[in-house]
Amino acid sequence: MRLLTFLAYGMAKAGAVKDGGIVDLSRHFEGRSVRQIIEDGLLDDVRAIVATAAPDVPLEGQALDLPIADPGKIFCVGVNYVNRNEEYKDGSEAPKYPSLFMRTPLSFVPHGEAMVIPRESEQLDYEGEIVLVIGKPGRRIARAEAIAHVAGLTIMNEGSVRDWIRHGKFNVTQGKNFDRSGGLGPWIETDLSGIDVCDMRIETRVNGELRQSDTTASMAFSFARIVEYVSTFTTLMPGDLIATGTPTGAGARFDPPKWLRQGDVVEVEVEGVGTLRNTVAAEA
Repeated sequence: MRLLTFLAYGMAKAGAVKDGGIVDLSRHFEGRSVRQIIEDGLLDDVRAIVATAAPDVPLEGQALDLPIADPGKIFCVGVNYVNRNEEYKDGSEAPKYPSLFMRTPLSFVPHGEAMVIPRESEQLDYEGEIVLVIGKPGRRIARAEAIAHVAGLTIMNEGSVRDWIRHGKFNVTQGKNFDRSGGLGPWIETDLSGIDVCDMRIETRVNGELRQSDTTASMAFSFARIVEYVSTFTTLMPGDLIATGTPTGAGARFDPPKWLRQGDVVEVEVEGVGTLRNTVAAEA
């Protein structure tokens, strides 16, 4: 089942994808948002309604919001694909613990909208990532129980402003949080039964050119290990998001670098989940 947030008459509404259309869940769940539906443990109720309901609006051409319009904490894991550590060419050993940073909701646009190159830089880069959507609260979650705390998966283009990442010696926060510099969506895939989360493919294309392609089998830290680690120091709550890292092939690693330019189209495709598509625009 695919949950999303769509826009109708200026309002954000929870919906589910069915037969090329969207079932308006706000009519059945007293206006609850996607986050509230997950938080209240209503996914089974949603499945039952979607099984018999007809779509209310077509999916094609529908304006979407972020899948969770009001996400809680947004964690991002850096350098999580093994060959990305080698990409840095610094002779360092594989990491023992995940590298983490955080992003704000305002740093993302939904599927179908334009990621923005800020006035302060020409070095906007793409990073295709698989995102865990937390469904059950937990602290110090055991690795064996971690996936049970995940409500589903969505997709992120973890847009990075490369020169601003290097402003600080010990952090990347500023280069990762320019308003509207990344993409998130289009929906949350809640049915993981047919997905091998330990070996699922992710690909990123820019104007149709394949730039990134790898599977989660290349990850240094699995989904379960990431949930275990992050929940050690903070309580994970429904609606929290964890981006799990990007494969090699980002624009910064080409010689010369291939920064995103106005008019580019970036697609991040994740096996079993779907495709996030965003154009690129220069800030006015």
